[in-house]
Amino acid sequence: MRKTIHIYHTNDLHSHFENWPRIRRFLQERKSWHQEAGEEVFLFDLGDHVDRSHPLTEGTLGQANVELLNQAQVNAGTIGNNEGITLPKEALDRLYQRADFPVVVANLYDSDGGRPSWARPSYLFEMANGMKLGVTGVTAFFQASYEELGWKLSHPHDELKQQVVQLKQQADMIIVLSHLGIHDDEKIAADHADVDVVLGAHTHHLLHEGKDIHGTLLAAAGKFGYYVGHVELEIDLETKSIVSKKASVYRTSEELEAPPGEKEQIEQFYEQGKKSLQQPVVQLPSPLSCCWFEPSELPSILCEALTEWCEADCGFLNAGVVLDGLEAGMVTRYDLHRILPHPINPCAVELTGAELKEVMKQTFNEEWPHLTVKGLGFRGKVMGQFVFDRMEADMKRYLFRVNGRDIVAGRTYRLATLDMFTYGYFFPQLQRAASKKYFMPEFLRDVLEWKLLQLNSQSK
Repeated sequence: MRKTIHIYHTNDLHSHFENWPRIRRFLQERKSWHQEAGEEVFLFDLGDHVDRSHPLTEGTLGQANVELLNQAQVNAGTIGNNEGITLPKEALDRLYQRADFPVVVANLYDSDGGRPSWARPSYLFEMANGMKLGVTGVTAFFQASYEELGWKLSHPHDELKQQVVQLKQQADMIIVLSHLGIHDDEKIAADHADVDVVLGAHTHHLLHEGKDIHGTLLAAAGKFGYYVGHVELEIDLETKSIVSKKASVYRTSEELEAPPGEKEQIEQFYEQGKKSLQQPVVQLPSPLSCCWFEPSELPSILCEALTEWCEADCGFLNAGVVLDGLEAGMVTRYDLHRILPHPINPCAVELTGAELKEVMKQTFNEEWPHLTVKGLGFRGKVMGQFVFDRMEADMKRYLFRVNGRDIVAGRTYRLATLDMFTYGYFFPQLQRAASKKYFMPEFLRDVLEWKLLQLNSQSK
C-alpha cells in the first residue's frame, strides 16, 4: 500500500507581508484538505521570515511574525540570519516564547556552550501511518556576528554529521531545514546519503521542480513570499521506504487565491507596526533636509555620528542610505525607522593610508549616485553620492586628507562606515581588511537617535 506525504515550505519572506494573506490562506486550506483526505501534511518555514525593515516587525521585534506563522499552522521552523543577528540576544531569546511549533536549529549555542531553551537540534514527528519523520535544521555560519551578540555558532556541516547519524537510528526519513544557501545544500546532498530532502533558503534560489543529487531532493521557493514550495513523497507503507519524490512551487500572485479583505489586511500590518513605534525621541526646532545627489543636512549628521560612535579617525557613507528628511517638531521611533529601515550596523575598519586613498578614489566614480543597490541589508533605492566626515579629497590635485592633514601612506587609519561595504563587491580594500569591528546590535537609526539627542542637549 502506498501513501503520499505532503510538505509545504516557505522561506526568506523578509516581512514582505503583502504576500502573506494569500500564503496563510493557502497553507491553512491545504493542511485541512490533506488531513480530510487522510494524508500526512507538514508545513515548514526556513528562516528570515523576520526583517526589521517592516514597522510591524520592528515594533514587535519579530513576535508578530511568529504569530503569523502560528496562524498558518506551521509544524516546525528554523532561523535565518535575520532572526539570528539583526535582533539583540535577549530579543531572540524571547522571539519564540509563544510559538506553537518547535524551532529546529542544531548549530546555535549560548556563549557557555549550552543550547538555548527555545531551540532543538532535531525533532521527530510520528505519523498516523506508523512512520517517523526526522527533521533537523541549520543556519548560516556568520560566526563573528553571532559571537558579537553573545552566541556561539558551530559549523553547520559538522553539526549535521552528528544529527543525521542520530536521526537515522530513529526515523524512517530525514529532512533538513537549511538556511545555508544552494551551494551548501548541494554539499549536504553529496555528503549525506541518509538525507531524503533538503529544503533550502538564504540565497533566495528558486527550484521550480527541485533538484536531485545522488537521490537527495533539493527544494527551494525563492524569496519574499513570491512562491510557496511543495514536496510530495510517495511512501510504501510495507517497506517504510520512499518510492518517489517530487518538488514544485506555486506562484503566490497567480496561483494562490486572495482572501477576503486582502488589501485591508496588508494595510493593517503596516498601521499596527506604525502604532507600535510612536514613542517620542526628540523635538526638532527646525527641519533636517535630505538629498541623495547633493550635500544635505541629515546624511552629514549621520556620517558625523557614525565617526563618533565608532571612535574613528574619519567616516563615510552613501547619502542614499537616508531615505528622507525630518520635519520640525517631535520625532518618533517610527520616523527614524521610516528614513532608516535598513538592518545595517556601524563598522570600523583599519586601513593603511594607501588603502584609504584607494577607497576614497573609488567613491568618486560617476556611476555611484544612480546605482541601484539590492541586498546586504540596504532597503533604499539608489546609492546616492558619498558623504565624508573628517576626510576630504581634491581629485584635481590628487590630494587626500584626514582631519586637515595629508594622508600618510604607511600610517594606519580607523575608518567608520556601513557594514554592507565590508561584505559586498563595492570596495575590495574594505572587504579584505584584516581588522574590522562591527557594532551590534545597533543599527544606523540607533546611531542617529543618539546623535540627535546629543545635539538637542547641546542646544539647550
